[in-house]
Order: sequence, then C-alpha cells, then structure tokens
Amino acid sequence: MRVDAAMTARTPAAAASAAVRLDGVRYRWPGAPADCLALDALEIAAGERVFLRGPSGSGKTTLLSLVGGVVLPQAGTVRVAGQALGALSAGARDRFRADHVGFVFQLFNLLPWLSARDNILLACRFSPQRRARLTAAGSTPAAEVARLAARLDLDAALLERPAAALSVGQQQRVAAARALIGRPGLVVADEPTSALDADRQQAFIDLLLEECAAAGAALLFVSHDQRLAAHFDRVLELDRLNRAAVQALETGPARARQPAAGPAS
Repeated sequence: MRVDAAMTARTPAAAASAAVRLDGVRYRWPGAPADCLALDALEIAAGERVFLRGPSGSGKTTLLSLVGGVVLPQAGTVRVAGQALGALSAGARDRFRADHVGFVFQLFNLLPWLSARDNILLACRFSPQRRARLTAAGSTPAAEVARLAARLDLDAALLERPAAALSVGQQQRVAAARALIGRPGLVVADEPTSALDADRQQAFIDLLLEECAAAGAALLFVSHDQRLAAHFDRVLELDRLNRAAVQALETGPARARQPAAGPAS
C-alpha cells in the first residue's frame, strides 16, 4: 500500500486508459469566496483500489461530485473512462454515469416505496450497458440480484420489503448491491461501512474488493476508518493533495495572528 500526497507521473497511454483523471481542476461552490478544490493532477488507474481520506472541509464531497459529473469544474478537465465529462450535456452525463459509475452513497439514496429488489434493479433499468455486460457474462439482472443479495446477507424475504421498512444496515447493503450490479468500470463508495457491525463490515469489504477485481473496476473508497486502509493499493491524503485546503490552512492562522488595525495617528 502506498500513501500519496502528490500525483505520480504516468505515460500518456496510461493516462488515456485511466479510470479517473483530473487535470488542473478548480472548483468553487456558487456564492463561495474561494475555491474549495484545487487539484493539479489526480489519476486512478483502471482496476486500482484507492482509499481516500481527509478531514471535514478537505474537499471529499466536491471531488466525488466532480467524478460523478454532478457538477463541472470552473477550470480544468475531469475524465472518467477516457471521457471528458465537460464535453457532455447534463443529460448525457447522467446516462454516462448510469453506464459506467456505481455509487454507494453515504445516505443510500434508495426510493423508499420500492422494494429492495427493485431498488437494486434500477441500475440496470437505467443502463442498457449494464444489462449488456451481464448478458455477455452469461447472467441476467434477476440472477445477479439474487447472487449479490446472498453475498450481502440479504435473504429473499428482505428483497420484497419496501426500502423504508429495512434497517439502516440493510438499506446500506441494498445500496451496495445497486452500485455493483452490471459491472461498472468505476465504483465510488462514500463511507459505505458506517452502519455495519464488525462482521458485516468485513464481509462487505471482501465483497466490494472481489466484485471490483472480477469486473476489472477501479474502486474509490472514502472513509474515516483508518483500519480499512490496509485493504487498498494506495491511500490518498486529500487535505494534502487539495491546494485550496492547504492554502486555507496556511493563511488562516496567519490572518488570525495579524493585529487589529488601530486608529490612524
């Protein structure tokens, strides 16, 4: 496992085949006085397992929003699977994300009135490419739901319940199955083990790593739980990579030390 605070140089061919590539990215939320994210370069290779950590305010949420194409940077380029997201319309970015990126959201984002099974199947219903990848692997969406549910300790009866009737831990595992179904090339997991007990946490990590390895998918895993970092190829320290966060830390104390202006003499 390698801990990185800076971008490792790669060849142009490697960069073109990267799962994620950010170059010269600057992002400022509307109305904010300064950039909240400033990354000169960041790359995640195809199939790489990356553990992302950083304190609150280091830019993790902003980075995930950019990688998912939910927002676009004011400067720089974000590429996922070689596609520059800024070259796509909002609708095309939604379709691209559905086809290529599986998200495990911290707040799950399940539809409460749908059954657990139908929540998992949504990913394939929105993405013909996910369905096609399952067909090519000799499976079907229904069969894949059953397989993933068994791996995540979700029995058949639970699959028929509406998401709102599930426990927090069960909802989190449903969200994980939805992200993994259809073998997306990139899986983004935002604090995915926060609602799981120790045994299920380990089973979840094992499943996530095995499924990503089988699909050749890159994994970007965000967590404050340092114990999990040992499972990953590389650790990214976002508070050190993000120049906006570094500058805020450097200038904040300096400003605090400046004496208040007195009356003119």
